[in-house]
Amino acid sequence: MVTMVLTAVAGLTAQTVIPLVTKSVIDGPVAHHRRGAVLGLVGLVLALGVVESFLAWVRRWVQASAANGMEQAIRNDLYAHLQTLPVGFHDQWQSGQLLSRAMADLSTLRRFIGFGLVFLVVNVFTFALVIGVLVSLYAPLALLTAASILPIGWLCWQFERQYRTVARRVQDETGDLTTSVEEAAAGIRIVKAFGRADLVGRGFRQRARALQASSVESADIRAHFWALLDLVPTLALAAVLLGGALAVGSHRLSIGGLVAFISLVLMLVWPVEALGWILSTGQEAATAAGRVYEVLDTVPAIADKPGARHLATATGEVQFDNVTFAFPGTRGAVLRDLDLQIHAGETLALVGATGAGKTALAGLLPRLYDVTAGKVTLDGHDVRDLALSTLRKHVAVAFEDPILFSASVRENLLLGAPDASAADIDWALDVVRAGFVRELPWGLDTRVGEQGLSLSGGQRQRLALARAVIGRPRVLVLDDPLSALDVHTEALVEEALARVLEGTTALLVVHRPSTLALADRVAFLHHGTIAAVGTHHDLMATVPAYRAILSQEADPARPPSLKEAG
Repeated sequence: MVTMVLTAVAGLTAQTVIPLVTKSVIDGPVAHHRRGAVLGLVGLVLALGVVESFLAWVRRWVQASAANGMEQAIRNDLYAHLQTLPVGFHDQWQSGQLLSRAMADLSTLRRFIGFGLVFLVVNVFTFALVIGVLVSLYAPLALLTAASILPIGWLCWQFERQYRTVARRVQDETGDLTTSVEEAAAGIRIVKAFGRADLVGRGFRQRARALQASSVESADIRAHFWALLDLVPTLALAAVLLGGALAVGSHRLSIGGLVAFISLVLMLVWPVEALGWILSTGQEAATAAGRVYEVLDTVPAIADKPGARHLATATGEVQFDNVTFAFPGTRGAVLRDLDLQIHAGETLALVGATGAGKTALAGLLPRLYDVTAGKVTLDGHDVRDLALSTLRKHVAVAFEDPILFSASVRENLLLGAPDASAADIDWALDVVRAGFVRELPWGLDTRVGEQGLSLSGGQRQRLALARAVIGRPRVLVLDDPLSALDVHTEALVEEALARVLEGTTALLVVHRPSTLALADRVAFLHHGTIAAVGTHHDLMATVPAYRAILSQEADPARPPSLKEAG
């Protein structure tokens, strides 16, 4: 900022001297017909012009570099902060609104801080310097020129009052439109499958029309303001021409002085005209900063406590102690006074009706959410007292909806364990029967496309499962990880997964009875609490509600455990 302002001021000084040299030319060599003296003054003007051009180049280069560096730094900070915010925050925010803040709003801030703010400082200095020089030339006309600041100030106050609300609305509607595009792109298969392109298109056009109307309204406010701003220096120049002519006629001002005076007044035209752009971008930057700070000021609800404990090793003993949980922003509790223990090395299946809270319960152990009341412990330690890096090193998760990133197969797998070796990758792929990746065009380096949609659902699910087991965690939380597999592949994966689960504590959210074969015990979740815990056979015999959920898909006999089958 300092370098930009200094070079701008130096360039402005050089530019201001040129009219004074012109005055010397007219009142000296031209008035007295001394041609030889003109060449030196012309050379001085050329030198000043070259210096001004060089300083302008330096200023713009520094300006662009600094502005883009600042934008990158803020964007990095915003992205890093988004990663610290809990899942509950992202559940409530539209992704398009976050995207518009990270892209459009930060670009608006960069334009103002890197350009508008610098020009504002430079233009204020320009006005002060030029008025000072004008006073030295002819004070009455200088005061008349300075008086033009009064109507300019009134116009600026009116503009700020009107433009603030419209600028915020344009940015909010830009976020809404971005959300529409993002959702349509992510859900294109659904849109096409149901033939709802027209319906989705109407929603998009409605938001686009709203944004267009707000943009036109903001342009109308700017147009009126800029037109009035253009009028002020024009009237001031007309007054200077009239007053200057009278002053020359009464010999209070020389011809050269009048030419210099008018040239200096013309230097004020662009700063006044640019004031409209500076104020509009300044107001847009203010609302953009407010939108960005709405995110940056959000305190992460799930974060390391001061002095959070690091566990080098874990046995995997898990306890849910009198747990109550409600999703952020909702009133009703999903889980109520829930108690559940998973012994180290045990595989526990969690069964319940749709909406019973199985996925919510699974999300408490890795602290994707925090309990509303009660506590969850790992090896006797409240998970809220453990460092997140430690907790998520020992606890790995595979979700029912397998999310893959637009990256290579290898990069997606290494998200589960960045330090995993090639042997670890091969082991994880073999466990989940994902040998198909070696037949992809570039093997493990093949990019899977956004959300992994270039792969089948079963392939995505196997890669997500491989990502969970590759780090050989002490605790595995698997939310129906086999739902997208065919019967044959499911049997193969279950057989291999059973070997992985030996000695590993596992919580399996079960939606299909066949997955119960992996479990040592089953916990039945009913109306937000654990209604019963036991073997599948015992629960089928003694718990009617459990039997009602599984009876249509499972045989009443307990499926043999793969661990027991050897």
